[in-house]
Formats: sequence, structure tokens, C-alpha cells
Amino acid sequence: MGEYTGAVLITLAVIVVLIVLIAVGWRNRLRRQSDVSAPPEIPLDAHGEPALGATIGEPSEGLYVCTTTAEDWLDRIAAHALGIRTNAQLSIHEEGVLLLRRGAPDLFIPRSVLSGASRSAGMAGKFVEKDGLLILHWMLGSQAVDTGFRPRYHQELPDLLTRILALSTGHNETSSPAEKKENQ
Repeated sequence: MGEYTGAVLITLAVIVVLIVLIAVGWRNRLRRQSDVSAPPEIPLDAHGEPALGATIGEPSEGLYVCTTTAEDWLDRIAAHALGIRTNAQLSIHEEGVLLLRRGAPDLFIPRSVLSGASRSAGMAGKFVEKDGLLILHWMLGSQAVDTGFRPRYHQELPDLLTRILALSTGHNETSSPAEKKENQ
């Protein structure tokens, strides 16, 4: 047993150092993103329940991947817990898209700031089959961002995309805000 003590201690030290570096990196990212606007509040009724109209179609269970800057799908936004991957339920309402996240604050994307939607194979640490993620393109304050959602059932993606695009008139499914800038 004594012959492995040194190897075990070195391994534990490396693990502790890696955890500390990850924590310092996340803290620095939060500091760099301190000027990122807070997401819009969910409209609430007098009882504190979401004051959104009926859902357009059925809600979808799945995985909230993260929110990134539109120009760089690897630049995860850590501010306001937008970079935390969680299980979520996505519902589409006339007023916008609601993501009820487990273990993180819910996210409401009002129709007025929703600029389109598309499908992708991945973003910020989550890569799946071709077109396996639903990407919502929207404005967070003055910054164009993308939010990824992976439905539990892949066959729900075309319907979700169609319903979200119906909310954001005048946008096509293949252009993100960053791609639109490049094409201008």
C-alpha cells in the first residue's frame, strides 16, 4: 500500500489544482462579463405566476445548453447564470419563449428581442448529431446572443423551429445575427 501513496498524493494534488484553476477561470469570466445586461424578467400576474398567454403547441422537455455571444459560439456567457447547463422545459407563447430551468433561474426571451432560430450540431461544450440543437437568436440588451436547447426527443426539433420562427417574422432559419452581419 505504501508504494502507491506518492502516486495517490500527486494525483490528488493535480485534481485540486485543476479544480482551483477552473474556479478562478469562471470567476474571471464573471468579472469580464459584469457589464452584460440581465435577461428580461418573466411577466408575472398578481399571484406571482407567469402572466403569459396559452402555449403555442406543446412544451418540450430537454436540455438548456447555454447562452453564448452570437459572434462566437464558444464564448459562453457566465453572467446571470446563463452559462449553466440544466434540464429545462421550453414553451412558446405569443409573448415569447420561456425556458423553465431546473437549478438555475428561468429564462424568458420576449418576442420583441427574438431575431430568429436555427439548428446546429453544437455550441460551448455540447456537440451532438447534425442539426441536433435548437439555437435561439436574440438580443440581450445591446448584445446579440444565441441560446441552445436540445429537446429530449429529436423529432420535436422541426416543429419547435417552425413555431419559434413564426414569432420572429422576417427571419430565416439558417441565419444567425452574426451570419447576417457577414452577409451585409
